[in-house]
Amino acid sequence: MKCIIIDDEPLAIDVVESYLKQIGGIDIVAKCTNPLEAITLLSKKQVDLVFLDIEMPNLSGIDLVKSIENLPQFIFTTAYPQYALDGFNLNATDYLVKPIPFHRFIKAVARAKEKYELEHMQTANVVSSIGTISQPENNFIFVKSEYENIKIKTDDITYIQGLKDYIKIYDIHSSKAIITLLSFKDMLSKLPTNNQFFRVHKSFIVNVNYIKALQKTKIVLQNDMRIPIGETFKKDVLERLGV
Repeated sequence: MKCIIIDDEPLAIDVVESYLKQIGGIDIVAKCTNPLEAITLLSKKQVDLVFLDIEMPNLSGIDLVKSIENLPQFIFTTAYPQYALDGFNLNATDYLVKPIPFHRFIKAVARAKEKYELEHMQTANVVSSIGTISQPENNFIFVKSEYENIKIKTDDITYIQGLKDYIKIYDIHSSKAIITLLSFKDMLSKLPTNNQFFRVHKSFIVNVNYIKALQKTKIVLQNDMRIPIGETFKKDVLERLGV
């Protein structure tokens, strides 16, 4: 993996650099103290991961993320914990608060490497399928959980719950959830595009085939699990269900 470090404090850059040297496996292709210059660098260099401060002159890290299309994975490194929700809403791989403990940095980098490997595995599968006979959309997906890729039949998924650092996938045949570090955005991209799944809350995706009833603020599934309906998703839920 190749990374760039963006922080207006040189000492903070030194800390991230020293941590990366101890971990290994990630090459630093650029270090930048000016976020405006960083935008130019990102357009010229092949980068897989960005370590990014938030409070910087001229342009904040959050605004930098919003200003760049197709930004690679990024990890916020900041002294301000109050931006954590904004960070995860922007699909940050992780959010590290300075002074950054080394064990916490290791965990963030491991998460980034896992996502990187998963994305490249998916790309390789797409490339290898070019030129083959067209097949119907698969009725299964693979997700990485702990140290293996688990095959899940999409028809068996009742609902998916997003938590702070991971996602829980619930299968109709098991009471135990499958836990993966995929983001909500990545999870949605894996699911079938036939309107079988839709988001009903910022933290929940449901399989429409398992909906038993609709209450004022909740969806009731066949196993009597009640899923909250987010206020911003309510209109879409009612339209999708034809209510």
